[in-house]
Amino acid sequence: MINNADSIAADSGPLRARSRLATVRDATAADVVTSPATPCKAVARSATNELGHASGTSASVSVQAATRPRQTTTPATPLLTSSPYERPIREFIAYCRIECGFAEATLRAYATDLRDLWRFMEERGLASLAAMSLETITEHLRYLSERGLAVSSIARHCATIRVFGRFLEARGIIESNPAELLNQPHTWQTLPGVLNSQQVQALLAAPDPASQLYLRDMALLELLYAGGLRASEIADLDIDSVKMDLGVARVIGKGNKERIVPLGQPALAAVKHYCEECRPDLTRDHRPVSRLLLSRTGQPITRIVVWQVVVRLSHRAGLRDVHPHTLRHSFATHLLAGGADLRVVQELLGHSNIRTTQIYTHIDRTRLKDVIRTCHPRP
Repeated sequence: MINNADSIAADSGPLRARSRLATVRDATAADVVTSPATPCKAVARSATNELGHASGTSASVSVQAATRPRQTTTPATPLLTSSPYERPIREFIAYCRIECGFAEATLRAYATDLRDLWRFMEERGLASLAAMSLETITEHLRYLSERGLAVSSIARHCATIRVFGRFLEARGIIESNPAELLNQPHTWQTLPGVLNSQQVQALLAAPDPASQLYLRDMALLELLYAGGLRASEIADLDIDSVKMDLGVARVIGKGNKERIVPLGQPALAAVKHYCEECRPDLTRDHRPVSRLLLSRTGQPITRIVVWQVVVRLSHRAGLRDVHPHTLRHSFATHLLAGGADLRVVQELLGHSNIRTTQIYTHIDRTRLKDVIRTCHPRP
């Protein structure tokens, strides 16, 4: 039984791809599993499409443009050979890392989904993945629903199992993929919460000038709103990634995809003041770090810290239900309301699929009405 899904995701970290072949080496195993390139590329395309859409994100990553594997600090767990389920799952997670370029958080989520399937099948006395049938998968999804999982989580489980089945079929572990006949659960599309201009100004004014981390918190908020960055992206932002002379930031987003984000003058000024007046006091001579935003102890902040800072400052500003992604939603909504092209916003946010960006067009209808009044012959 898998005790920790992180160990499965972590074990695939030191792996390397071998020129257009889906060759997967487990970090702790000596064997190499090789399959022809054609079925593997098909599995990778289906993985980026299905798993990305099921999780509410767009994860289209080219297999040919190989992305470098993300590094992880989670210690690897020795491969257990007592169960026939574990090796195929580890190989699939490694494949998602190498061929699809999925992020660490995504790999952990998919490892958790397959761990649940593994536990469910073992509890029912099924000896291997070859015994996986449509009835078994349907019963498993029904069991997840009875446990109270949200429809979006069940949809992700469904997509994970479907692509995992394609992977097993391409490897010859199963003769056919029973999950192909599954119907994807329909999820409600909810509009993201956004702040208006006055609320954004109140949040930006919330940091305490008497605090040691005042300049850091100001830089953090300005970067989140000026660049529409995710919490993980701003936590991983290196000091050399912000080009003050060019007014841009080099951001590494989901799937290890890189994008260049322009920054406004308030954000650049906040970063400059932080780097000159605050960051030197936070760094430790014996422990230099490349990350831009640091904690009191000189350690790079994590995405959890980013979330905590935003929530704390939003409460100080009298706002509720505000988190880092709220500023990202506000960034996109305000750009569209100001007349920005949807494709430009898509590029700035790092969305692979325009459908992910289109959600922001439903928030503010003011611009649509202006377009009708301006362009229609009978407004």
